[in-house]
Amino acid sequence: MASDCVSPTESARPDAAAERAPLFRRPRSVAAVPVVFLGLGLYRAWIEIVFVGTFVVFPAATVSARDLFDWTMVVTALGCTLLARRIGPFFDKRWPFVLGSAMLVASTTLMFASCWVASLAAWAGYAAAVAGGFGIALVILTWSELYGCLNPLRVALYYSASIVAGAVVLYVYRGFMLPWLFVMTALLPPLSFWAASRGFAHLPPQERPATAWTRFSVPWKAVLFMAAYAFGYGLMENGMYGGVFGPHSAPGAVLVAVLVFVGVSFQGGRFDFSLIYRFALPLIVAALFLVPVFGGTQNYAAGFCMAAAYTAQSILIMLICANICYRYGVSAIWLFGIERGVRQIFMWLGRVTAAGVGALESFGIGGEVAVSALAVVAVALATAVLLSERDLSSRWGANFLSGGTDSAAMIRKQELVDRCDEIARTYKLSAREEEVLLLLAQRKTVGIIERELLIANGTAKAHVRHIYQKLDIHTRQELFDLLGLDGRETGPQD
Repeated sequence: MASDCVSPTESARPDAAAERAPLFRRPRSVAAVPVVFLGLGLYRAWIEIVFVGTFVVFPAATVSARDLFDWTMVVTALGCTLLARRIGPFFDKRWPFVLGSAMLVASTTLMFASCWVASLAAWAGYAAAVAGGFGIALVILTWSELYGCLNPLRVALYYSASIVAGAVVLYVYRGFMLPWLFVMTALLPPLSFWAASRGFAHLPPQERPATAWTRFSVPWKAVLFMAAYAFGYGLMENGMYGGVFGPHSAPGAVLVAVLVFVGVSFQGGRFDFSLIYRFALPLIVAALFLVPVFGGTQNYAAGFCMAAAYTAQSILIMLICANICYRYGVSAIWLFGIERGVRQIFMWLGRVTAAGVGALESFGIGGEVAVSALAVVAVALATAVLLSERDLSSRWGANFLSGGTDSAAMIRKQELVDRCDEIARTYKLSAREEEVLLLLAQRKTVGIIERELLIANGTAKAHVRHIYQKLDIHTRQELFDLLGLDGRETGPQD
């Protein structure tokens, strides 16, 4: 027996009272995140403990095992994409939750076992990588499916809060001795899956993932945007985590998550999501070019900037993809399977490129400068793609494909989204007004709109008034007539 490890010593449906009172009041909105939605942060913490190894050095955690983990995740994610119509949605099935939990617990057990039985390290790392890559793909797609049911503002609020929650878990876990660390780490995946299942249960039935199939071409702009940033991140990754913090507990990542959370909490529907990439762009340029030139890629400032920038872009891509699922009824398993698979491939390519760039030294070219220059090109490409779209509500290069739905209701939803988008362009509605227009078209009252957009009653009514003025209408019935909706099914009126 040998010990070679280094270890440190609801969107919930509102209740009746909430239905009567405005939900968004600035002092109380900060506490408006249902606890179960923080469960996403648990699988983030698991990844950092088991496969990044920032504060536990596992004998089984070799470079090849890490690559096998990544590629297993890629194959599983893309496999789920190909089979999405048969296996999805996940929320009403038991096997993704049970199988995913079992694989991640098994992966945890194998990695920690290599600490106590050195002879296991030769094969335990590879077995743990396969089990972990498979299980982590399932938990990521499960949470993506849940977030694809939420309004973008709630996605931003819950996702940023879960990033902070995951970091807090990691800070606490640093104080555990190795046996307790094993037990507590093994609990993270089942708890994360359980929290996701409770999140689905909190959603009203009509807001849960659609069982009808929507044929949608790949939103290539969104995928390319995140792939470019992932490549730049991969170039820097090997030098970033040699210190105290890992990718999910880094101060830069936590700071960005806190800023987004506070911004959405206190501004609600007035929050400008373009601030995320405007904030991230100078940080990532500093991390990838300016700081390394003067201090090296392992410079703490470079790590801080990169972690902050990449976290901001991760929040943004979650918002983009979740909004496509939310607005158009696209399968989250299909869309996020593509995005996650491509992202991980480009991150791996970045690591491989960074490892091989040392050969440039023999030609008198600085390796770090070359890596930084490559990364800046990738970031510039991603930024150009991002700026080519009008706002988060865009389709990002995708379109509906013919013969793509099994449900007449889904067809009507797609047609309604298209009609609202057309009216928004014709009458020059703002992005927020277009969002309110779509909710009005779905026959939602001002009270429901203010809850979904996290805005005060007066703000919601102001948006409605501005929309009516721009469309030169005066009643909800006139709006339905303009949209071509059957007024007999209007439901509650404001």
